Amino acid sequence: MPFSKDFLWGGATAANQCEGGYNLGGRGLANVDVVPHGKDRFPIITGEMKHLDFDDEHYYPAKEAIDMYHHWKEDLALFAEMGFKTYRMSLAWTRIFPKGDEKEPNEEGLKFYEEIFKECQRLGIEPLVTITHFDCPIHLIEEYGGWRNRKMVEFYENLARAIFTRFKGLVHYWLTFNEINMLLHAPFMGAGIVFEEGENKEQTKYLAAHHELLASAIATKIAHEIDPENKIGCMLAAGEYYPFDCHPDNVLEAQKQNRDNLFFIDVQSRGKYPNYLLKKLERESIELPIKEGDLEILAENTVDFISFSYYSSRVAKAKDEAEDKSAGNIFESVTNPYLEASEWGWQIDPKGLRITMNTAYDRYQKPLFVVENGLGAVDTPDSDGFVADDYRIAYLAAHIEEMKKAVEIDGVELLGYTTWGCIDLVSAGTGEMSKRYGFIYVDRDDFGKGTLKRTPKKSFNWYKKVIASNGEDLSNE
Repeated sequence: MPFSKDFLWGGATAANQCEGGYNLGGRGLANVDVVPHGKDRFPIITGEMKHLDFDDEHYYPAKEAIDMYHHWKEDLALFAEMGFKTYRMSLAWTRIFPKGDEKEPNEEGLKFYEEIFKECQRLGIEPLVTITHFDCPIHLIEEYGGWRNRKMVEFYENLARAIFTRFKGLVHYWLTFNEINMLLHAPFMGAGIVFEEGENKEQTKYLAAHHELLASAIATKIAHEIDPENKIGCMLAAGEYYPFDCHPDNVLEAQKQNRDNLFFIDVQSRGKYPNYLLKKLERESIELPIKEGDLEILAENTVDFISFSYYSSRVAKAKDEAEDKSAGNIFESVTNPYLEASEWGWQIDPKGLRITMNTAYDRYQKPLFVVENGLGAVDTPDSDGFVADDYRIAYLAAHIEEMKKAVEIDGVELLGYTTWGCIDLVSAGTGEMSKRYGFIYVDRDDFGKGTLKRTPKKSFNWYKKVIASNGEDLSNE
């Protein structure tokens, strides 16, 4: 058996993509709330277009999402029915600190999550909690400029201390920042940054990166002090860059792209900035805002495990002006002619998961946790609301098979596997509901219409069987 008897099978969501209740329970406004569906979404998440409040011209899917705020007990019961050993979820920062800079947390918000964690424990589900899944309070953006300001480290520390204290014994697995490397590609979503005219964007992004890395290390320190049983992980938007061919320029370009993607985890896992990054910043005249004591904090508070999302591999080419680019994710890539693609243009590469796992494990020698993997697809329910999603089963089975090989053949140490969007939710990239990942169909469309009724898909019972067999039975029967 490749997987241990305590292997953590489950699913993953993010508060801003499923929770809703944006103005309930004392919750404040966050960057993720004001990102609309439609053509302006990309300019806003990349920090190129300032948009810090609602207007009448846009539809904002995160306001209600799938209303898990009112349906969480029903949803957890469905997860338990599938046999989940773990449920990865995130906290809405503004539910706990509505403005972000308060001294005391919002009791109603803490109570909301405490009840969820207690229900998880009652159901035998271990919570895996992301502290910040792209959340940044709007007040902190308006007043301090988001993560470009070092004061954010202090506010994040307050958040971390409040939740580690309140949820001691209820949560043992934590992730500090979701897809921390995303701040280089979507700075408003990843760090609450709106660029000002004439600003050195690269300088600002690495400024924010240092602050988030420092905050992550401080949170790791606090977590271990408050409860030595806590396990803290980092989280990367992963996916190996392959060279387009064996031309040395393309091999070197792939190495460069992989390093650009991994440097955050180098710091969080190894405890220091890698030389290749320092030389790059030196060439580009970018200064890291390192103050006395920062490097010691990073060195002394490395993570316990490495978690990551994996949807597809990527391809790097040194000179690619004439090449076709694959669509889909926010990471640009040359099209891989050997792979098929999803309806959203994401190239499907199960073997790439094994390759990515081996790269990470060889590099860091720490346990891994696959915390996002899945297929975004258009589901067409029948008259009873049932979806026969054999395409999703095929995708997940192929990836789990390669994950097994990474463990059994390659010896990679793996804690668990949580599929992305175990229940249909709002897409972070596009803001669509029609891009579905879940085992559970939610009656909701791209413009907020629908009953919100939950209906298990064919993949629901398939994944139940996968978990029950500890990954041994992947057949679609």
